[in-house]
Amino acid sequence: MKKIDRRSLLTATAAGAAALVAPASFAQGAPIRIGSTLALTGPLSATGLTHKLVGDIYIEQLNARGGLMGRKVEWLVKDDQSKPDLARTLYEQLITADKVDLLMGPYATGAILSAMGVAQRYGKVLVHHTFGIPSLAKYDMHFPAWSLGPTPQTTVPNTVFDALAASPKPPKTIAIVTSKFPSIHFLSLGGRAVAKQRGLQEVLFLEWEFGNRDFGPIAARVKDAKPDLVWIGDIGLEGNMLLDAMKKIDYTPPMNFHLYPAPGPMTKAPEGQGAMSLTIFEEHQPFLSNPGGAQFVKVFNERAAQAKLADVSVETQAAASFSAWQILEAGVKGANSLDDKAIAAWLKANRVDTIHGRLRFDGPSNYGDDLMKIKQVQGGKWQVVWPAQFAAPGVKLQVK
Repeated sequence: MKKIDRRSLLTATAAGAAALVAPASFAQGAPIRIGSTLALTGPLSATGLTHKLVGDIYIEQLNARGGLMGRKVEWLVKDDQSKPDLARTLYEQLITADKVDLLMGPYATGAILSAMGVAQRYGKVLVHHTFGIPSLAKYDMHFPAWSLGPTPQTTVPNTVFDALAASPKPPKTIAIVTSKFPSIHFLSLGGRAVAKQRGLQEVLFLEWEFGNRDFGPIAARVKDAKPDLVWIGDIGLEGNMLLDAMKKIDYTPPMNFHLYPAPGPMTKAPEGQGAMSLTIFEEHQPFLSNPGGAQFVKVFNERAAQAKLADVSVETQAAASFSAWQILEAGVKGANSLDDKAIAAWLKANRVDTIHGRLRFDGPSNYGDDLMKIKQVQGGKWQVVWPAQFAAPGVKLQVK
């Protein structure tokens, strides 16, 4: 995996800003300031830097088309170092000391939950993009861009098993191995329950602590269990490390599903061929026809390459981040106000067209529909395979 160069990211951001032509003038008044934190350092920084690049691109494009309410928009982002407690402190600073007008959520469930508590205390709207446990979101002015639906522990596993049931060789046995990272563990336990309900025989269940790097013993246990399907509750490079450990003992799982793998490294590893995962957006039709889809993919590809990010493609993380900014822009323009209550009321009453679909916020905990799709590594790239109407042209699920 390439090391992400923060200097390269800043250089790419500056180059992109120079390439965009901003309006000659904005309306009278100070710029509208949007505050947030991101995991720019620490264990979650690889993905956090993707969200930083997306935000930079969006703010530049937003200002190029006139900003908000005729005023220029500035984004103040601070490094929470992948620490939820630090994120809480920094959101307090953004509101009380920096006096930002609006908030944008951070990356990862723990940090978002911290930010949500601060937003609730000050009555601020919080749009966010990667919150994995909807039932924990108790605040009535939070708005999720990541369209998991209100009960992903049931709906997401059913989508996975529906895809596999339609395959030429539906699995009969399953091994579930998972990180204890909260949102990962939550969905894996849901997958375990749904698998049992659907008649799959569980031949192995194992857990590991987040940050684990020794996957040899887990690989050996999976090999001995001989499952038809391995459900891997992973985040980042954990999935790659487990598949590599399996390769070292001459074992290839018949089918392997990953929750949140590192998308680029998984496509580049030979053992990643055939791996399955979740997505809301991939770089093919029909997604490219969604509002802003094709344009954003082109710009992000170029800028991510300049920044030397490990993965230059647009998938779930980049799409969810872009969608979050679309939601915030729609809320401000729809309400024609910076008043948080007015923005929240408009978002609850209206749907928002985003890069990955049309979102609504009138369901439990302000969640709408579960829009998760199943993708698979085929020919060195991710391709949506389920549901069929969202599959890449001519692509179907492949099983060994």
